[in-house]
Amino acid sequence: MIATLELEKLVRQITDDVVAILEKTYHPMYSSDGGNEHLHSEHADMLLQLGASRIGARPGIKNMPGNLAPLIDHTLLKPDALPDQVEALCKEALQYGFASVCINSCYVKYAYSLLKSSRVKVCTVVGFPLGASITGAKVYEAQLAEADGAEEIDMVLPIGALKSKGYEYVQNDIASVVKNVSPRTIVKVILETALLTDEEKIMACELAKKAGAHFVKTSTGFVPGGATPGDIALMRQVVGPNMGVKASGGIRDRKAAELMVKAGATRIGASASVKIVTEDENAKSTPGDAGKY
Repeated sequence: MIATLELEKLVRQITDDVVAILEKTYHPMYSSDGGNEHLHSEHADMLLQLGASRIGARPGIKNMPGNLAPLIDHTLLKPDALPDQVEALCKEALQYGFASVCINSCYVKYAYSLLKSSRVKVCTVVGFPLGASITGAKVYEAQLAEADGAEEIDMVLPIGALKSKGYEYVQNDIASVVKNVSPRTIVKVILETALLTDEEKIMACELAKKAGAHFVKTSTGFVPGGATPGDIALMRQVVGPNMGVKASGGIRDRKAAELMVKAGATRIGASASVKIVTEDENAKSTPGDAGKY
């Protein structure tokens, strides 16, 4: 349980030091265009400089990799996703060398059968997309997915509990999943940042860190709003250099992905992964390209 004074100190040191600066320095950078989000180019240089100079990320983060593929979770989470689309997703992951495929748990066993002899991991979601399942259900869902071959679990924290200051419940919810899967299984905690205040984002990151999660992640892609460099910067500042930060939601081209990495992201969740790595404006997103993911 985090003491109130501890939270106030975090809010004072981090929110005042990072978020206020970001808010004063740039305006909202996303505009709607046919359901897609695009970064305004005039803010790119400022954000790259801000992210590189202020965020204590892992070694090498300031030197943008030429190939972003190893940082990307190639994602297909549409409710009407078909087996042949999952197969296509896996083939693209193998072709381009993505970190993982991120799919709904009903397809984990099938994806694992296609990827088990490769370095591409199978990632799935738990308590998705609302985070409102009871803790025991999340634990069981994670264990079943792991048994089917999942090596990474993206779980949604209980958003309502967080917003109502049920911090002990939130921490236990996350810790229960972490403790009941293999130590080798990576657990990422989805905050759904678009629904949170800056103070709530800070608290969510602290709780995830204390619960033993390996990553914090911005979004499910199922509510309006997605990853922003400001949120990634804040999350990185809170969790420090040794915990993963995953940006997801609205990342549709290389420039947007690079902004997230420069701000502190160590993983990118995207359905437009092929376009990101090929820089081909005409490249089609996968059949799972949905909403703002």
